[in-house]
Amino acid sequence: MFFPIAGVTINPLILTSIGFIVGILGGFFGVGGGFLAGPFMFLSGVPMNFVIGTDLAHITGNSIIAVRRHRTLGHVDVRLGIVMVAGTVIGVEAGARIIEKLESANSVDMVVGMIYISLLLMVSAFTAYESIKAIRLLKGSESTKDVSGFQGFAEKIQKIELPPMLSFPNSGIKRISLWIVLGAGVFTGFVTGMLGVGGGFIRMPVFIYVLGMPTHVAVGTDLFEIIFSAGFGTITHALKGNVDILMALVMQVGAVIGARIGATSTQYFAGPRIRLFFSVLPLIGAIMVILKLLGILAL
Repeated sequence: MFFPIAGVTINPLILTSIGFIVGILGGFFGVGGGFLAGPFMFLSGVPMNFVIGTDLAHITGNSIIAVRRHRTLGHVDVRLGIVMVAGTVIGVEAGARIIEKLESANSVDMVVGMIYISLLLMVSAFTAYESIKAIRLLKGSESTKDVSGFQGFAEKIQKIELPPMLSFPNSGIKRISLWIVLGAGVFTGFVTGMLGVGGGFIRMPVFIYVLGMPTHVAVGTDLFEIIFSAGFGTITHALKGNVDILMALVMQVGAVIGARIGATSTQYFAGPRIRLFFSVLPLIGAIMVILKLLGILAL
């Protein structure tokens, strides 16, 4: 099938399958799925600037579907998600402008690819280490508490006094500085705009390890925030000509089913195990980008 905006021919079954797989994983782990959809699209022959913009359009639809299910399970802190949006918008625009400059310099593929690889490997290694530590803490215990092997850092962050101070009862956060929440939004928004992802593979660890949210609430709130960050990213990239809407709609066909399956499945797993499973995904994404940049793998 020929996609005239991006100027490439791709089998629509490949795009639908990408949407379905990413929908399941995104709904389960609380991420838009861009860190996997992006490499898959890149491998399929989509130019990197269209990978970024089109993936954001797909992520927006995928997250809307998943967050509706998470809301019914009580896993969404709407208040915290809205506060983060202000910082996210600033970060997204900054990241998108950098991509525009890299595209003009004909260096977007290599630069973005290397940043992708570095971030994905760091997130994978840290999350695996922490979740294994948390599982060991719970071993032999009948407690169902969502234990974190890195809880002390979040507690220190919450004690920082930078008025105004806010509370988020739905996330179990009694007191935290507004500037910390906004800062997290700016950082993850920048990742969204520059890498063409919803920012979830960075935001969910930030929610859990920096802000101190329970895993299940982090999953749902992350998806809620992604609707805004990826949605804004889609608009700003569309204005720059980086979105193939037809391609995004084809991917959404599979995502509609996958996102609901993934979101429903989270209620059957404890927080540390969700994080352990999650740690594998960034590693897979990094390997795919490495193989593509080396010219070893192509679909």
